[in-house]
Amino acid sequence: MDVKELHSLHAQEANPVEQLYRSYRTLAFSIAYRMLGTVSDAEDAVQDLFADMVGRNLDDVRHIKAYIAKWMTNRCLNVLQSSRRTRETYFGEWLPEPIVEQGEQPDQVAERADSLSYAYMVMLERMTPMERAVFLLREVFEYEYEEIADTVGKSTSNCRKILSRAKEHAREYSPSASQDTEARRTLVSKFVTAFQQYDMEALLSLLSEDVRLTTDGGGKVHAAMRPIIGRSRVLRLLTSPKAFVALRSWDLSFTMVNTSMNMVYREQGVVKAVCCCELTAKQDRISNVYVIFNPDKLDHISL
Repeated sequence: MDVKELHSLHAQEANPVEQLYRSYRTLAFSIAYRMLGTVSDAEDAVQDLFADMVGRNLDDVRHIKAYIAKWMTNRCLNVLQSSRRTRETYFGEWLPEPIVEQGEQPDQVAERADSLSYAYMVMLERMTPMERAVFLLREVFEYEYEEIADTVGKSTSNCRKILSRAKEHAREYSPSASQDTEARRTLVSKFVTAFQQYDMEALLSLLSEDVRLTTDGGGKVHAAMRPIIGRSRVLRLLTSPKAFVALRSWDLSFTMVNTSMNMVYREQGVVKAVCCCELTAKQDRISNVYVIFNPDKLDHISL
């Protein structure tokens, strides 16, 4: 259901819902995208939320923000549960859909914080759905444990334990790794130039010793089945005359992706790949390179 269809439902009753939509769609999308990792599913969840409100008596809802957070969180948990088998049988590595900033898109690029960076989204994928829900509600949206417990249907003590487990997955994540600083932009630009020119010496100076290269083709585009780990292995692949031939031939643009400058590759105007880099905590080397080739994860981007 799109926005126009939503607005056509019971026009007289929809006016209050339209106001809620304008006020809270950013919050709803923020929860859904971080939970699901896909733009299209997040947008569907947002539309379903407000469509569900049409015709409902919301007079008894004392805290609409808490109501929306609870509804959206549980909807996302259900979606993740039903899609678990699809994720488990996914061909190769599953990476989140990138958000490419195009002008003013308040739903998608609001809350320009570390918690929307691509590295952060990848980190969230290491958690179980329940861990992710509790972690986001506490660490990003700053809910009290009592509110989290009511939202996810767990006791407060259980939520504390779940958060502790979730934080184990977040230990290696560094907020500074994705901050869009001038130093980061310079390093990423140097990396792209070295990659385009097969410059092994330059790449050697730019990659961390334990760098990881992760590609996602979804079985539709040729990509490595597993991450390539270690500077020597990544270096061999990046400088191989047989690897990434098409990527080097496509039109490249430096674009804001998930709040940081990254790379978008196009062929005749069609987005063919998005490449995101994660830096070390000191922002002096590249620690992760993520390349999304799967067309299903790029078709929402129009540049």
